[in-house]
Amino acid sequence: MNAEQLDALIREQGPYVFDRMFGAMEKVRERLERACGALGAAGVPYAVIGGNAVAAWVATRDEGAIRNTQDVDILLHPEDADRATEALAVAGFQREKVMDVTMFLDGPDGKPSQAVHVIWAGQKVREQYISPAPKPEQSRDILGKQIIDLVELVRMKLNSNRDKDRVHVRDLIAVGLIDASWPSKYEPPLNERLQELLNDPDG
Repeated sequence: MNAEQLDALIREQGPYVFDRMFGAMEKVRERLERACGALGAAGVPYAVIGGNAVAAWVATRDEGAIRNTQDVDILLHPEDADRATEALAVAGFQREKVMDVTMFLDGPDGKPSQAVHVIWAGQKVREQYISPAPKPEQSRDILGKQIIDLVELVRMKLNSNRDKDRVHVRDLIAVGLIDASWPSKYEPPLNERLQELLNDPDG
């Protein structure tokens, strides 16, 4: 876009920008609360993973360092799929499969980008990953929600190793949750990936 087009966009959409920005963050929080509440009430083992898990761990050290995320990612046992579907349906979610990813859309008009995405415990997210996903039981209770254990969260991020995953690991390094001793917790090449981030924490 050129400067004239950007000015026109601001004139048209400017009054709504901050409502949309803060509203989107609130919707993610509400979706996470509702999903965790439904699974917990039904006794379905789960763990929050992904960006929300990173944010929860970062918040234990520095709330000002929290990075917002649009994703709600949940770890479930494959054998609990039907129980989770029933529990989440009560909370208004409906199960779908989009491009081989199991997700729970937020209502009949829900979008995949605003869904609860599922990772299955004990399975590799992608064949090239070094290790499979952990179990929901490998989690910690943080204010009534099961958040994946920090060691396992970092393992998942190192497996995925996308730009945003490396940013998330750097966030954890920046608040002092990961130090020079941590590469020894992981097998090659995950330990090498973590060492690279420790060597260059600012990217």
